[in-house]
Amino acid sequence: MRLDAAEFDLCLGPSDGDIDEIFEIPMIDLGAHRRYIHSSTKLTEWLGITLAPDTCGPSRQHSTVQKRDPKCRFIYLYGESSRDKLKITRQSLCEILSYHGVMPVYLDFMLVFGGQTDARDLRFSGFREQICLRNSTTGHAAPELGRSGSLFQLCYNLKGVQSRKTSDENIRLHVWTIRDAAIYHQFDVKYGTTLWIVTKGGRDILDRFLELSGRPEDSMYHDYIACFRSTLVTHLLYCHWSTEDWRWYIVWLERMIDLESGMAVYGLRIPGCAYREYEPWDIQDLQHWQDRTNAAVMVLQSNAKIVRVLHGFYTRLISREDFPSDLHMACKDDLHAFFSQLDEILGDFDMQITRAKLLATTINDRKELVVQHLHSQASERTEQLNKNLEREAIVMRIITSVTLLYLPATFVSTFFSTDVIKYQDQNQDSANYKNGSFSSLALKRWLQVTIPLTFVTLLGAWSTYRSYNTTVERFPFSERLKRLVPGLAASPTDSRSTRGMAQGDSHPNSGSDAIRKEPLLVQPRSPTHQSEIACFSYVS
Repeated sequence: MRLDAAEFDLCLGPSDGDIDEIFEIPMIDLGAHRRYIHSSTKLTEWLGITLAPDTCGPSRQHSTVQKRDPKCRFIYLYGESSRDKLKITRQSLCEILSYHGVMPVYLDFMLVFGGQTDARDLRFSGFREQICLRNSTTGHAAPELGRSGSLFQLCYNLKGVQSRKTSDENIRLHVWTIRDAAIYHQFDVKYGTTLWIVTKGGRDILDRFLELSGRPEDSMYHDYIACFRSTLVTHLLYCHWSTEDWRWYIVWLERMIDLESGMAVYGLRIPGCAYREYEPWDIQDLQHWQDRTNAAVMVLQSNAKIVRVLHGFYTRLISREDFPSDLHMACKDDLHAFFSQLDEILGDFDMQITRAKLLATTINDRKELVVQHLHSQASERTEQLNKNLEREAIVMRIITSVTLLYLPATFVSTFFSTDVIKYQDQNQDSANYKNGSFSSLALKRWLQVTIPLTFVTLLGAWSTYRSYNTTVERFPFSERLKRLVPGLAASPTDSRSTRGMAQGDSHPNSGSDAIRKEPLLVQPRSPTHQSEIACFSYVS
């Protein structure tokens, strides 16, 4: 069902043009031949499958196999990249999985690959196992093919990091990608028949396996003990691949964080020193790097978990009662070396995980620091704006004062220049004026009107400013007027009387009993008091 949904993106199809030119399955039978299969027909021939019509129905075909399995078979399913289709058709894929009796769950590990724009299901990780050593009733037994039925099989995935592009001029141009590898392994404990199926984007693991299998000490598969030893070495090959370049990837992330946010920590934000002005997108950049760091932590943790599970799997396997004792004793030293190297790999993973977690914490702290710098920059801009507004307010006050000072004189001069008031005979020439062009009476009248009007204007402006000052704007107009004119301000006695009235109004019996107010005249007690003080008292 899942294969039906993913077939178009995972495998080659009619829409991919000439399939025979793209189709390629590197298949290595150690101890026999190495061959690259380029068509489904050649794959069927290589596996030794013969198709014949089924006697039960003409539309059916009966398949028979006569070719014995090699001691070690390595099948590499790959695409040009981890985001490209695998170079295999669905029919050939099903033929390989069915012929070798591969665990169906391995298909889940393969669905990570296929044509896609962005990395799909990168966080998927797992380890599956199946052990059948006691009997051969599971259907895997085929002695003529080299299959005893006593076998164990497992599948898991590991992730590595790879530099796709480097630049000596700018490290920002470096491109790193996280690559997935799905690994399936099957081992027959009686015949030593070994099967490897690796699914990956690119040919790097294939090249590593070819280099490993080309060594003289790894080319001997004369018995099942040598085959079992080779499986341990191959597992280590995959585990070492998953540890490579993580150190340099984290170093690159650390350098990028220093470039992006180093000034936030080391830059002095004081007058006279150059510092960086941060923008909101700087937080987005830091969030991007934090996401990449968290992804690296997750991948490293999943790899470490897979290696630990692999360690535990072989520990449990050799401790089983049905595991061949001679195989255990013959490979005891190899198993010890295998476990030791797995522990070293786990130590390397733990160190890289610690570094990546520390980097993620550092990025989070730097991001908060950049946020504080943004707030500080906003406060500085607000302060500068307030200073500019203050300067503008001072300038406006000066302009207003000058305008108020010259406004009455301008108004009077304009009014005197009209035909309403004339101090000179307009029918005479200026040369025949008795007083020439100067009129002392006009100047006297101008001063008599201008000076009082200017004083009244300035007094009105000052009164308005005092009346609407921010310190008294909460008071009503009458109270403002009292504060403006000292003579209208209430005396302390009046204030106490007013408070007394307020307290009387709030008396519990004020609602039921009528309060009679009578003015009383209080005579001064000493001759120095020349005025009478009027006050009110309450008489119930």
